[in-house]
Amino acid sequence: MTSLVGNGMARAAFDAALAHGALHHAWLIAGPEGVGKARFALDAATRMLAQASGAAERTQAMIAAGSHPDLRVLTRKPKDENKPDSDLARSIKIDQVRALQPLLATKPSMSERRVIVIDAVDDLERPGASNALLKNLEEPPAGTIFLLVSHAPGRLLPTIRSRCRLLRFDPLSDEEVREVLAGQVPDATPAEIAALVRAAGGSPGRALRFAGLQLAVLEDDLAAIARDGDPSNRRRVKLAKALGTKAAQPRYEAFLERVPAFIAEQAGRLTGPALRDALEAYDAARGLAAVSLAQSLDAGTTAFELGGLVARLAKRS
Repeated sequence: MTSLVGNGMARAAFDAALAHGALHHAWLIAGPEGVGKARFALDAATRMLAQASGAAERTQAMIAAGSHPDLRVLTRKPKDENKPDSDLARSIKIDQVRALQPLLATKPSMSERRVIVIDAVDDLERPGASNALLKNLEEPPAGTIFLLVSHAPGRLLPTIRSRCRLLRFDPLSDEEVREVLAGQVPDATPAEIAALVRAAGGSPGRALRFAGLQLAVLEDDLAAIARDGDPSNRRRVKLAKALGTKAAQPRYEAFLERVPAFIAEQAGRLTGPALRDALEAYDAARGLAAVSLAQSLDAGTTAFELGGLVARLAKRS
């Protein structure tokens, strides 16, 4: 498996427990989205099952094929299970958790260990699925380890949190994000990598969502508008044309997510009235970006208006 990057202390804590045979029956792997929690969970499951069976290569091959009998991964399913590419359901349903019961009522097949991964436990249908999981955590079957991935642990039932050992994952450094991107998008230009690192905010997963969308070009336009104010509207019209077509939808959505963050970054360099104005522009940009997709606002018009909010920064340069 590809080596993991970042959060060395959390990974070391788990490795120490595994090495000393002191594994808790449930681990809450908590932190921001896109920092490698799910990849760590699958890597940890692979190592635990390989250690228990003494057959590392076979274990890895079976997990890669999705056929290991002692591993279950619960995620949100497609709304239409006959169409795997359809949108995902809003939650992990209670029936998915209940479907674990026949498995947990039997002994593991290949060793004395079984692993259940839930990605993400925040997505459990409440209260039914959460309560069904809680029952298993309260009465854990022998040899079963639960790995619960969570982006917002504060939203979980306190009784679930109290039965888990916490592994805290933090945002990655820029250098760590750059290392991940170098492996995942090796053909990206240095300018694009730099733009992706800025957009990541410590989350390689977020950066990878923007890969291939020419984020560096958008960043250059935003920087120019923030610097000069775009008095002729030329750059904003360019953005509106570039992002207003149906084919540009993925890039437009990246733009919606990026503009408020860009304004916030600029605001971090300001003080006094300039900071107040920048924060007002940030609030307006965040609100407009949030409603644009939900209300099907015209993409070109929205891009132009967001550019106007960025232009407010020029007065304070």
